[in-house]
Amino acid sequence: MTVRVRQLAKRYGEANVFRDVTLDVAAGEFVAIVGESGVGKSTLLNCMAGLDTWDAGAVEIDGIDLDSLDDERRALLRRERIGFVFQAFHVLPHLDVAQNVGLPLLLLKQPDARRVDAMLDAVGLGGLGARLPQSLSGGQLQRVAIARALVHRPRVVLADEPTGNLDPGTAARVLGVLAAQAREHASALVLVTHSEAAAAQADRIVHLTSEGVRGG
Repeated sequence: MTVRVRQLAKRYGEANVFRDVTLDVAAGEFVAIVGESGVGKSTLLNCMAGLDTWDAGAVEIDGIDLDSLDDERRALLRRERIGFVFQAFHVLPHLDVAQNVGLPLLLLKQPDARRVDAMLDAVGLGGLGARLPQSLSGGQLQRVAIARALVHRPRVVLADEPTGNLDPGTAARVLGVLAAQAREHASALVLVTHSEAAAAQADRIVHLTSEGVRGG
């Protein structure tokens, strides 16, 4: 399994955010995590990326136990093996579209303008590489974020409500691009969403509660 989560628990003070979360996601599989607001979906995603800590259990990416890594090695693992798509885009305004998308390759010291151009074509942004982010629509910005998350062909793609701020038509297109690209590169795709329409596109739906998961 590309992603393995075992009996994961997270607490704030005495309150459980979630507990006993066990989940496997295989390469090329698309899993949607749904649940009520406040149940910890985004926190779970951050734990899976090693961006947040947990109180019990284990997370493995490609057989690597994140608990065995210090902060620097976790950051390197994220850089090499994980693509993260945020609801708020998090594009850099002073970089043009191509520079934003190519940033993961630059950090890996593997710049590749042709791969960046091919990824922009794949997400429907061909010819817009020289544009600055402020000149793009919300849907276009989200596709920039998706292209950036996928350009280095990560083993795992984690998407946190990537269509939450988009109209239904744009949301469907963005999600379709994300799923198609992740499957093409055999990435394990985990989507956190409130949207039933978005979740319905997944291979499997996992329901997160404070007591664990159903369907995992």
